[in-house]
Amino acid sequence: MELLVSQAEEIEHLQNRVLELEDQLNDRNILIAKAGSIAEASLEINKIFEVAQKTADQYLENIHRLAEQQNKNEKNYVE
Repeated sequence: MELLVSQAEEIEHLQNRVLELEDQLNDRNILIAKAGSIAEASLEINKIFEVAQKTADQYLENIHRLAEQQNKNEKNYVE
């Protein structure tokens, strides 16, 4: 009889341990999913910054080109 009680207690202990481990696994899975989401968001933000940088570069290039054209026009006007 004692053996059955002991085994029942051991089974209960092991079942509780399984539940604890399942909770830990679920928590890790959530963390991994969040990390994946953060990584994906970072990639999207990087794409936005790349587009913004290209746009800024084009803007500066146009400003320089317009300034050069303006200088040429002024030189031609003075002559």
